[in-house]
Amino acid sequence: MFQGLLSLICYVPLAGALLILFFPKDSKKGIAYFATAVAAIDFAISLPLFLQWDTSLAGFDQRTFERFDWIPSIGAQYVFGLDGISVLFVMLTTLLGLISVLSSWSAITERVKEYYIFLLVLQTGMLGVFMSLDFFLFYVFWEVMLVPMYFLIGIWGGANKLYAAIKFFLYTLFGSVLMLLGILAVYFYYGAQTGVYTFDYTQLVTLGADPEFFELSKWIFWAFFIGFAIKVPMFPFHTWLPDAHTEAPTAGSVILAGVLLKMGTYGFVRFNLPMLPEASRLYAPYMLALAVVGIIYGALVAMVQRDWKKLVAYSSVSHLGFCMLGVFALNVNGLNGGILQMINHGLSTGALFLIVGIVYERRHTRMISEYGGLSKQMPVFAAIFMIITMSSIGLPALNGFIGEFTILAGAFQIPSTVALSFMGWSVGGKFWAVCGVSGIVLGAAYMLWLYQRTMFGGLDNPENLKMTDCNTREVIYLVPLVACCFWIGLYPKPFFRILEKPVARLVEQVGGGRTGYAHLAAPGPAPAPANDPRAVE
Repeated sequence: MFQGLLSLICYVPLAGALLILFFPKDSKKGIAYFATAVAAIDFAISLPLFLQWDTSLAGFDQRTFERFDWIPSIGAQYVFGLDGISVLFVMLTTLLGLISVLSSWSAITERVKEYYIFLLVLQTGMLGVFMSLDFFLFYVFWEVMLVPMYFLIGIWGGANKLYAAIKFFLYTLFGSVLMLLGILAVYFYYGAQTGVYTFDYTQLVTLGADPEFFELSKWIFWAFFIGFAIKVPMFPFHTWLPDAHTEAPTAGSVILAGVLLKMGTYGFVRFNLPMLPEASRLYAPYMLALAVVGIIYGALVAMVQRDWKKLVAYSSVSHLGFCMLGVFALNVNGLNGGILQMINHGLSTGALFLIVGIVYERRHTRMISEYGGLSKQMPVFAAIFMIITMSSIGLPALNGFIGEFTILAGAFQIPSTVALSFMGWSVGGKFWAVCGVSGIVLGAAYMLWLYQRTMFGGLDNPENLKMTDCNTREVIYLVPLVACCFWIGLYPKPFFRILEKPVARLVEQVGGGRTGYAHLAAPGPAPAPANDPRAVE
């Protein structure tokens, strides 16, 4: 059904970027309209993936699978495929890609042609990461997306844009190089064991059932951990994020928060857990500890911010820590909640950065103290901001509540054997859930403080009297995000149905049982050779 559709979705933005090269530079409106049309087409052709997804699929299926020889001499192939986990991230990417282009019409007035080219190339890179099932191809897309984001921050960013862009690039590149070493270690180990040198993920993942792989897998786990933890970002690898978010243009911040950060959490779910199951179980207490430190630290730092954008940036550190808490609960509830919360964060925090962008375009300041009483001048804006605020803090009937509740249920199920010992005290089990709840309380504090300071009170600053409410274009790109927040909050069943089979299979791979942390099942059959045309599970 979907044969060839994945490549089409991935490369439509790239084709649009190449066509923009032929537009005259002074045709700013024409370029913006064309880029919007390209992003809209990409979103439209990706919709069947979600609407017609077969929820009975546990793994990758031939209908969503594309395989071609690419570099036979090293065993690299062009392999695209989706399962229920990655299809949600593809949909999130195409939706936020369209919204990011729409939000840029009035924000970007200089070097418009280059801006939209980089934005569309970035979308191709992000889609390639979620679709790639060949480690070599995955790494190519992972590196490709660095370049356009570097230029988006470095050219169209704020006052310290060059510092933020270089910091973002170096941090991510450092993690990528360590991840590459881990990929090569897996590649050569598999080749030595089977005589087949391949980067095919669907074959390399079978190493998870090889007991002899355990010692090497502990080192590979940390190589992947650095690469993915920087991208998440987990504490203490988070310091590039506030600078990048603060200096990036609005669309850049939306893409960073909505999609790029999810690539780190997606990496843990896709690679660390199924391919390195014993190492994942061994180091899960340390991952949980870093997650709860990130939850509490990110929330506390967000509470003292005076810059609107920095507050939202530090909230991402806290929220992504919550996602990692769910992932390393290693049970069905935790993983369901962690993955859904990644989508929720993309929707709510992406919307928050759009909201900051709207007021910044009008006042050219992000200082919270400069605002106040905006609900009198901008009632539509205030209503949308209130809904997104409630979504971010996890109010029932909105998406954040569903994700947080499911993660806490998963954290509550973590057995007491998954514990850290410190000065004679052993912490585990329900301790992780309590830490997660503290982050929710702190999150409500800083988000409500932000809303109260900016929306309520008197219009004391005369500059705020000139503020105008959301125009039609701004309402158009905010309403879909609000609608998705209510959809997931009121009726999350379609999302959980898509995740049900692949998550259950993932828990079996990493733990050998529904609640995780059990011993691995007996090793399965020997891996198939690289040219085996079998259907892939």
